[in-house]
Amino acid sequence: SVVGVGTAPNNGMRKGTVVHADEVANAIVAALDEAERVSGLHVRQATVLVNGAHVTSQSSTGVVAISGAGRQITDEDRQRVEEAATVIQMPANREIIQVFAKNYRIDGQDNIKDPVGMQGVRLEVDALIISASSPVLRNVDLALERAGITAKNRATAGLASAEAVLDRTQKETGTAVVDFGAGTTNIIIMEEGEIEYVAVLPVGSQHITNDLAIGLKTDLEVAEKIKCKYASLGAESVENIEFNGQSYDAHLVQVIVEARVEEILELIEREFARVKKARKLPGGVVFVGGGSHLPGLANFAKEK
Repeated sequence: SVVGVGTAPNNGMRKGTVVHADEVANAIVAALDEAERVSGLHVRQATVLVNGAHVTSQSSTGVVAISGAGRQITDEDRQRVEEAATVIQMPANREIIQVFAKNYRIDGQDNIKDPVGMQGVRLEVDALIISASSPVLRNVDLALERAGITAKNRATAGLASAEAVLDRTQKETGTAVVDFGAGTTNIIIMEEGEIEYVAVLPVGSQHITNDLAIGLKTDLEVAEKIKCKYASLGAESVENIEFNGQSYDAHLVQVIVEARVEEILELIEREFARVKKARKLPGGVVFVGGGSHLPGLANFAKEK
């Protein structure tokens, strides 16, 4: 149950990675103070969500022999086989942040969700390994340290969104969650109740703001306000936008927004194609995050 929530603006990150540790630390402290005040709890450890294009996923397999009494599989055997799946060749500057066991095999029998208590001599697991860049993780740790927090667990950023918005049927049939953030767009594909694929694109709704600032020859603050108030997809726009005593071409705003969103949708489609899921998701795509508030996004995405 949610007992407290705190949010704070954070200008110390770019595309999901820390670029100014002190600014990130200040944002963490401000958000934490608010959450602690509401909940009456004092927080020193946290599960930290890792974001950025350096986060990648890959499939792996683990195999172990069962030698216990009566060849019955124990929880310890399950942990051993999952650990065996993490023994993969990885560059020195990357580390594993999460391991998801997708399904187990006992003596060739496939699609077992929980092997504990069953009998066999050979236990295998198909797993999805999520890894991230070690230097980027060290920068996150530095910001947390300055805020007086220890990372107890790490998870990939889009995972929380997928857990929050998908029901059991969607997780079973095959659904993608696209977390359309400011600096990044997170993609999580779930099928048969398990995570199939994770990817992070280094583009987000901040890029729409940047495009508007250039196209309308205005500053970022004004561009952000115009985006939040007037941007839409696929709808016929009014002639002109009056803002702060200035007049802006509404049609131009729409063209700029649609061009950037179309590009982001193409990148998402490319990720689906990479794992042979393009147009093959019965549960469809669920948009979450700040960018999902763009009016007309669902219909625009269907069309494109």
